[in-house]
Order: sequence, then structure tokens, then C-alpha cells
Amino acid sequence: MPPSPVSATPNPCEDRQAHWQGIYAEKAPDQVSWYRPHLDSSLALIERIAPDRATSIIDAGGGASTLADDLLSRGYRNLTVLDVASEALLAAQRRLGDAAKEIHWLTADLLTADLPAAAFDLWHDRAVFHFLTAPEDRAGYVRRLVRALRPGGHVLVSTFGPEGPTRCSSLEVVRYDASALMAELGPRFRPFESFTELHRTPSGATQQFVFCHAVLEL
Repeated sequence: MPPSPVSATPNPCEDRQAHWQGIYAEKAPDQVSWYRPHLDSSLALIERIAPDRATSIIDAGGGASTLADDLLSRGYRNLTVLDVASEALLAAQRRLGDAAKEIHWLTADLLTADLPAAAFDLWHDRAVFHFLTAPEDRAGYVRRLVRALRPGGHVLVSTFGPEGPTRCSSLEVVRYDASALMAELGPRFRPFESFTELHRTPSGATQQFVFCHAVLEL
């Protein structure tokens, strides 16, 4: 009697990649709910806390965001954009044209990415962390953050706030206030500042975001 077929073990990384590839295949970058023409709050924070244009910055889960465009236009030259969806990164590269060559593009899942140790002065994440609904995924994210960030480096994370949506792009999310978000980052990080912001989506809805800025202790 032939052996019974063995079901392949689901790969969460492949599932995440397929999901976000599908989102960017279905929608233009300026039609996804998190789109903003310019990430003004993030830009203002980055310019204030990292005025040196040689600062090594990673936009974790940056996708097709215009943050890289705006940082380049302000003279920043040590930029990395990471996203699980290659379609999102290709959209950003097409928009930037030849200027895209000045950025390091990395297609990878944040939870498995092999990021170099102590490589970045500033880690920026807008609207990625709130998709990590499993405690072990959040812990894995923080481990990679701590490893990749230089001691004394800055992290800027923004998620849905307490009054934000409970789902986004057909996925459940975790909502945070500033204290809960800082608690997830853990004791290695010193809180620096936090605030909330109302984001208006391309469809006209309003979403509450919370921003946290923290520093990795030396």
C-alpha cells in the first residue's frame, strides 16, 4: 500500500508575501489605505533627530512609500527600503527612475530578514508593526530591530491608535496607545516622545495613528 501523502507545512512568510503582492497587484500605490503623498510627520522627526545626511536609515516595510523620495530630495544618501512585496518596491523604483540607484532595495520578510548587525542609525516603521498579532512575531521583530540598530540609534514606529481600525487590508491588527507600544519595544529602548495623528485615506476615511520615538540604550 503506498504511503499517504504528507501535507506541506504552511510557510507564514510565503503567505505574507503572497498577500501583499496581491494587494499591490490589485491597487495602485496611491490607492492603498495607508497612502499619503508625503509622510510629513516622519520627515519632520527624521530631520530633527538625524540632521546628518550620512545617517544610515532603514524604512522597514516601506513598500511604495514616498518617504525615500523625500529623504533623497533633502540630501540623505544612506537609505535602505525593505518590504516583503517586490511589486511595491518596483512601483517605488519606477517612480524614482534613475534616482532609485541611490537606494538599497531589499525584498524580505521583516521577521526573517538577515539584516546586518548594528548597521542602522534610524529605523522607521509606519503601519507594519500593528499587523503582528502573534506575540512571538512581535518578539521576533524586536530582536531584529535591536540587532540591526546601532547603540544610541533611533526607532520611529507608528501604528493604529486606540481609536483606529481593527482590520486593514483584510487582516486583523493590534491597536496601541503610546505606553503599550513602548512596552512592546521593551526595556532596551528609552522612550523619547509620542503623539497621535489622524490619517485621511484615499477613500476619505479617517484613521488614528500613534507615533513613538525611542532610543536604543548604549
